[in-house]
Amino acid sequence: MKPMRASNAWVLLILLFGCTNVAAVESTAGTEEDVLSRQTALPGGTGPTWQTYVSPSALVATRDGKRLFIACATANQVATFDTALAKVIQCLKVDPCPLGLSLSQDGARLYVACAAPASTICVIDVAGARQRIVKRIPAGHTAMAPVLSPDDKRLYVCNRFDNDVSIIELSSGRELRRVRVEREPVAAAVTPDGSLLLVANHLQAESANRLHIGAQVSVIDTRSLSLRKSIPLTLGANLLRDVAISPDGRFAAVTHLRGMYWLPTTDVELGRMNGNALSVLDLERLEVLGLVFLDQTASGGANPWGVAWTPDSQTIVVAQAGAHAVSLVDAPLVADRRCFSPTSLAAYETADWPATPLPEQRPVRVRQRIALPGNGPRALALAGSQLYVANYFSDNLCRIDLAAKFPKAENVPMGQVCEPALARKGEMLFNDGQLCFQGWQSCASCHDADARTDALNWDLLNDGLANPKNTRSLVRAHQTGPAMALGVRTNAATAVRAGLHHILFAETPEDVPVALDAYLQSLRPVPSPHLVNGRRSPAAQRGERLFRSARTGCVDCHPPP
Repeated sequence: MKPMRASNAWVLLILLFGCTNVAAVESTAGTEEDVLSRQTALPGGTGPTWQTYVSPSALVATRDGKRLFIACATANQVATFDTALAKVIQCLKVDPCPLGLSLSQDGARLYVACAAPASTICVIDVAGARQRIVKRIPAGHTAMAPVLSPDDKRLYVCNRFDNDVSIIELSSGRELRRVRVEREPVAAAVTPDGSLLLVANHLQAESANRLHIGAQVSVIDTRSLSLRKSIPLTLGANLLRDVAISPDGRFAAVTHLRGMYWLPTTDVELGRMNGNALSVLDLERLEVLGLVFLDQTASGGANPWGVAWTPDSQTIVVAQAGAHAVSLVDAPLVADRRCFSPTSLAAYETADWPATPLPEQRPVRVRQRIALPGNGPRALALAGSQLYVANYFSDNLCRIDLAAKFPKAENVPMGQVCEPALARKGEMLFNDGQLCFQGWQSCASCHDADARTDALNWDLLNDGLANPKNTRSLVRAHQTGPAMALGVRTNAATAVRAGLHHILFAETPEDVPVALDAYLQSLRPVPSPHLVNGRRSPAAQRGERLFRSARTGCVDCHPPP
């Protein structure tokens, strides 16, 4: 569903991060209500019985690989997972909604980004047997991706909807500065020497009416606490999800989509609408080294999310959330520039091609895809040769031994989880690339994982050719018919069914759009970042008067409420 032109209006969702504001306070030792290690256990002590969805959104492993910490976004908890026992051994309540984790070098402090209009960073003492929140540090709107400096003296936090990054001095808990970045920072990584912070901007920031647009990676100089450079990615790069830096500090890998927004949406084959990619950056020159597509010729790899480098720098691992798989990319071939695809449709003809061998080496595959027993893989963590993958919708982990000759994914339950309700099933389907013909994209490839927007103009065929329009947020679309930019669909329910047929090129049973309807109807807006202490600023009040005035005519098309 697309409006006539791009808009700067903010419509934010409570889906993953619209939670109550939490004041910054010092905390005493954890209470019995905080520590949930005595939850109802499954027979045989296989883990907790979760009373709600878990939604693992972030993972971090201890240096010895004996424990994993798991941010559970909808359960509002941090789970501790024993890798030897292969089960959750403790859970701690945190502020809503935990979306990111960072662990100190000594493994004693865990920093949890809890996203809300006024976010908090929960500092947890994880050194002892009994975990507790020892401090809360305020952050911006929808805090994500906390990153510790190598010396553990500073914490960098992405404030997604404030479009900036907080730099926090941990000794005092004081925010030293906020650095403005392009648009919606959602992930960050610091170089091994601590000199540069790379920030993945989720959306492109330019007018969607421009011919050449794409999202960028912001580079922050941590010594001057200022923006050093913005690195533009390939044409059509959007919906950036994660960034990871190689252990030697030479390269960075960024996951994103590549929207072919300049083409009419007549089909999806060969990435004609959306390709799924990994951009590799040269950190010495601060420029894009090349692009690796994660799709196969007749099998798209929808919605790449988490990315990580193995400690030996030999492999780049990518979680493909809409394809329910991970891809292993040969890092030396990336560095040697032998595996980059041309930025054209023909690139997909060479997906998974045998690479030209280096001297005295056998031919190898540039990329290997491994299917997962789970739904919605997003976060990754490495513990030695063991790769752990968090499946957001099926509430489980997968474990892969990367040292094996033929790596396979093993299902590792986090405990007993509840049966998903209809709206939760709809959210899963909304993010599922397997609904699409050949798996190239999902609903979330244009409307984002939270049903908002990809900030691109698309030429849909609902209302004729050559009239591209910006992707609309779907919040309250079911309450504000007719649907589509020119009102060509009677209501949003009709548009959902048309989208499955004309955008995903899929024929589905009726229970699929019914679940999608339930999910979209469950969405609610959350406070805009332009509010001041929850209220309209003087400028916003003047804007409201102009909006309602007869001379502007805004209310003629957009009547209250």
